[in-house]
Amino acid sequence: MCYPLKVILVTFNTLSVAEEEDNFMNYYSILLTIKRLITGLLPILLVACTHQQSNGPDHYVIKGKTYHVMKSAKNYKAKGIASWYGSHARHKKTSTGERYNMYAMTAAHPTLPFATRVRVKNLNNGRSIVVRINDRGPFLSNRLIDLSYAAAKKLGIKGIAPVEIEVV
Repeated sequence: MCYPLKVILVTFNTLSVAEEEDNFMNYYSILLTIKRLITGLLPILLVACTHQQSNGPDHYVIKGKTYHVMKSAKNYKAKGIASWYGSHARHKKTSTGERYNMYAMTAAHPTLPFATRVRVKNLNNGRSIVVRINDRGPFLSNRLIDLSYAAAKKLGIKGIAPVEIEVV
């Protein structure tokens, strides 16, 4: 009587091994499918989560004056008066939506595209730096560019100063 029981157990164990192999193949197939889904969807999700900086509208109106944002800043060069803004703007958002950082090398320009890199030269002392445009302004008729506190300090500007700007 013990003999048939052993056969049944051996047969049961053999079936169990076959079932385990089937289960393993099913799990492997499921994991492979999940891996393919993740591999396929991950780039799409990453692109969807990135912040695409736009230049906002192609024009805007401030104090009754219409400003047209340049489509391209290639070869742009100008001379004018630079001013700067510091701690009073802290914690406020720039036109790009990022928080103003008075210690960053950034600037505001009324029409240059956002993220444009500009070389600013102080015509009083010859110092020059490169800033990134991340805001709109200044909106005074005699001003060309508004610099962050750090940018103005590096240029030696305490109030306003004549500058030359050039896209790099």
